[in-house]
Amino acid sequence: MVRRAIVALALAAATFVVTPANPAQARACAIEHICTYVYYSDASMQSVVGALTVGCGYSSSWGAQTLYFSFYESPC
Repeated sequence: MVRRAIVALALAAATFVVTPANPAQARACAIEHICTYVYYSDASMQSVVGALTVGCGYSSSWGAQTLYFSFYESPC
């Protein structure tokens, strides 16, 4: 019984360690709005490494997309 619990715990821990984290889900841009996502290198949000702008019939991107970003939205 104890041996099974240890094996189950070890398997659960291995699954947790091996499973990669999902990337942050970007907020959806509202209809008739233009949205800009500014991506940063880390959680300090000091170094910009990329950007994505979409909406109002326009789309532009450069650099890298990371887990750390700011979101800006404005009407067309």
